[in-house]
Amino acid sequence: MNGNIRIGNLFGIPFFINPSWFFVLGLVTLSYGSNLTRFPELSGFLPWILGFIAAILLFASVLAHELGHSLVAIAQGIPVKSITLFIFGGLATLGKESDTPLQSFLVAIAGPLVSILLFGLFAFVAVSFSFPAPVEAILQLLASINLILALFNLIPGLPLDGGNVLKSIVWKITGNPNKGVIFAGRVGQVIGWIAIVIGGLSILGLSPIGGSFWTLLIGWFLLRNAGFAAQSATVQEKLDRYTAEDAVIPNSPVVVGSLTVREFVNDYVIGQTRWKKFLVTDEAGKLTGAILSEDLKQIPTSDWNQVRIEELAKPVAENKVIAADTSLLEVAKLIETKNIGELTVVREDATVVGLLEKASIVRLMEKEGQQKTQEVVIDPEKPEKTYVN
Repeated sequence: MNGNIRIGNLFGIPFFINPSWFFVLGLVTLSYGSNLTRFPELSGFLPWILGFIAAILLFASVLAHELGHSLVAIAQGIPVKSITLFIFGGLATLGKESDTPLQSFLVAIAGPLVSILLFGLFAFVAVSFSFPAPVEAILQLLASINLILALFNLIPGLPLDGGNVLKSIVWKITGNPNKGVIFAGRVGQVIGWIAIVIGGLSILGLSPIGGSFWTLLIGWFLLRNAGFAAQSATVQEKLDRYTAEDAVIPNSPVVVGSLTVREFVNDYVIGQTRWKKFLVTDEAGKLTGAILSEDLKQIPTSDWNQVRIEELAKPVAENKVIAADTSLLEVAKLIETKNIGELTVVREDATVVGLLEKASIVRLMEKEGQQKTQEVVIDPEKPEKTYVN
């Protein structure tokens, strides 16, 4: 899984750690351990041990944030594929989008609400009880980090939680989830560019704000992921405007079952190498089955003039037949999730339109001016959804 290390399950959710997380863990440990050396009561390795504990608690807060998203999603019947900790925080990957704008909003806002609750909890404990100064400093750190985590994630641009909140609002207004993703994705790209510019100016010493390299890196992360989300949603919206019939392969291999084997071989097999499988119909064009070229081997050539194709046809599996008016977006999801190589497209009266493949969907999109769609067309994240800290 992209080099991620699986370390267990949380509430039945696979939990992974990206190798980049160890770098940040060490960085936070060293940074905060150095700050703790100012307390005279801490000597030896104790500041670094407490710095490590603080770093673990910080990432536990990030994990709690992701669990907020995940548990609300599970309550809606949405499977959670994984939670991953990485260099920028955490990532919850959900199996699909929520069914309504309100449900989407609730999943998105759950993470920041958990962080705000943790801020309140740590702040309350810090001011309500007496602790040694180093412990109080750690509690104050945890409180402030959770507040920053909540506020940062509420920035209204994908892939941040605020972007998903914005997406759900636009979805509610327009009635189209893809328009919400596109709008929030564009906002996320703008924010990403702003962060890159501020970070770049900070590195050059031309801006007093920005945090230099980290701001630049975060901007790149936002720009890349927001752009991909917007691109994917744009393709999905376009797919949703087409039907399965629109993507049927021209001159699909369809034959009438009344043909003799001899006629079939002469007209459809000899001289062609592309098709090894043919759809078989009755005289009215309705699907009766399918035949493979190799099935002809079971019939002696002396009988080819007597045996008809319909006698050799085998039924087509029900899950490989789809209605011609089915949204092409639903077709793409079916091909991807069920790993189906091809589908037989039929009209309402069961007449055959032809075959449809993943490649024929790609060709249709490219014909309509969409470039580089192959990796996003059949990944309708998508049906998959991600929530990032």
